[in-house]
Amino acid sequence: MKTRHINDVEVHQGSDNIFADLGIPDAEKLMIKANLVVEIQNAIRRNGLSQTEAAKRMGISQPKVSEMMRGHFSNLSERKLMDCLTRLGYDIEIKARVTKGSCGRMTFAVI
Repeated sequence: MKTRHINDVEVHQGSDNIFADLGIPDAEKLMIKANLVVEIQNAIRRNGLSQTEAAKRMGISQPKVSEMMRGHFSNLSERKLMDCLTRLGYDIEIKARVTKGSCGRMTFAVI
């Protein structure tokens, strides 16, 4: 993490993953889930759906939608979140490629 000072305040520049910056276990998975949830929230708003309507479309309960909208998503798997997105009209594409290093990484992108 890069550190610098602005007006006598120590500032740390984070990475693209806040969960990793905070030292939270499974940071990559949490970041992917967070990105999926953001897209679900965007789709719900864009389509003007109530939480009840969104829940019916996604095949989950309204309380789960409410939790998701408030950022509580650790109890939902990546697979379930991707399923919710497909039910909201998204196509999901997963790509894999060989990495140059000894360990790969997972990322999420909206096209």
